[in-house]
Amino acid sequence: MTTVGEALIHLLESYDVDTVFGIPGVHTIELYRGLAASKIRHITPRHEQGAGFMADGYARATGKPGVAIVITGPGVTNTITAMGQARADSIPMLVISGVNQRESLGKGMGFLHELPNQRAMLQTVAMFSHRIEKADELPIVLARAFALFASRRPGPVHIEIPLDIMALPLDGAERLPSDAPIPHASAETMAELTRQCLVAERPVILIGGGAKETAHALKALAEKLDAPVVSTTNGRGILHAHPLLVPASPSLNAVRDLLAASDLVIAIGTEMGPTDYDMYGDGGFPELKRFVRIDIDAGQLDRWPAFMPIEASAKETVETLEAALPDRRKAGSGQERAKQTRDAAWSEVGSRTQGQVRFLNTLRDTLPGSLIVGDLTQTIYSGNMYYDHDRVGGWFNAATGFGALGFGPPAAIGAALGKPETPTICIVGDGGFQFVLGELGAAVDENVPVIFVVWNNQGYQEIERAMVEVNISPIGVRPSAPDYLKIAEAYGVPSQRLAYIAELPDALLKAKSSGKPYLIEIDEKLVG
Repeated sequence: MTTVGEALIHLLESYDVDTVFGIPGVHTIELYRGLAASKIRHITPRHEQGAGFMADGYARATGKPGVAIVITGPGVTNTITAMGQARADSIPMLVISGVNQRESLGKGMGFLHELPNQRAMLQTVAMFSHRIEKADELPIVLARAFALFASRRPGPVHIEIPLDIMALPLDGAERLPSDAPIPHASAETMAELTRQCLVAERPVILIGGGAKETAHALKALAEKLDAPVVSTTNGRGILHAHPLLVPASPSLNAVRDLLAASDLVIAIGTEMGPTDYDMYGDGGFPELKRFVRIDIDAGQLDRWPAFMPIEASAKETVETLEAALPDRRKAGSGQERAKQTRDAAWSEVGSRTQGQVRFLNTLRDTLPGSLIVGDLTQTIYSGNMYYDHDRVGGWFNAATGFGALGFGPPAAIGAALGKPETPTICIVGDGGFQFVLGELGAAVDENVPVIFVVWNNQGYQEIERAMVEVNISPIGVRPSAPDYLKIAEAYGVPSQRLAYIAELPDALLKAKSSGKPYLIEIDEKLVG
């Protein structure tokens, strides 16, 4: 007999799941029955929030859904923060949890890990939440989840399996075919978009995380249009070092001036959220002339009206548009507009941010093609304002959207597990690292060669600065930090503290050559 728990593992394998993250408990052990005999690797974090963040990082690095298995009650509530970050950044994540026996649900009898209505709570964050009420529902709901990941705006999905369902027989469960349609633009829409491109004199392209899948065609499109390409945080790495690229935040006046002067703006796979477009909260983003939005999610299109909203796959739409356009008749002005914007944006960010961007450039150039995973810390904010990465999808962090501290280290572990051949650097502040210090143990268990770069400014300096700027006496922003080298030593992780910033390249190369987790601590005063 095959149980529901065993069938779950078999079905996950059929969807090419090779890694799951979770901490087993009495409410999930039946889901582990088939795991040892499977090809799926189980990773044990030190906290279920870490399981969710690891699944997130794994998904961003691989493009495949990250999967977490957690217990009911506190396991779910610990994971919900990571689900919030995944939803904000459109990351495919499957969270499978237990729940108490069906007959006990909603009665408040005091069962272990009981919540009044676990599924209702998860429905506020998940793209959808489903409780398995009958054994044979399992293949159907998994097919629904993976169809969503493949055909619509992805995000976290939650499936809960009651204790009295997990051990029921479910023989012969197989992956169901998916017929979920991917939205595409009509021929008439594409013809009109082509016409708009042909008559535009000063076009600009905006790209977000949804444009990653079409990087090659996007380059050709930008060159045909001679259009500057403005990259938001999750679009960094596309068109690296290209003369048309503007790797600067649309929150900067220099970028806004470029957009205001354009006669056609095409936004591809970006939600137009304030953490990219109005970081300073000044409401100064300009009204755009002939604004075109290409997004796979109709709900996103409704939230920011456009002259031409196009509900479609970014890849198909960009490839079709690029093929329809002739070679650009006149080139040069786009590159000059991009250069002027880059120069103005670089001046605008100021010397402090410039120093931190140079620090990021050192990381990138010392270990080319790395995944750089960030927490909410000074250098990451600076990079989100202005930084050009050299790998598509290789720059990501939690400092946009949901903004969860503690994201960086576990997400970096998940990313490194997904791409073990790629150097992975985690940039985390001394404050944010204290949310998840225990995950160093998970990195050691799996011998994941993440380079943890601890940016130490003795507290939450960005928050302290924000308080001072509005005449509030700083309170609660100077939590004491441990000696990170001793923490690393306790976990058996080699480490070093830089005395001079010039030591950074050698430290990175030493860390990479170790082939193990490695910690480098940097006092922010070394960068300035």
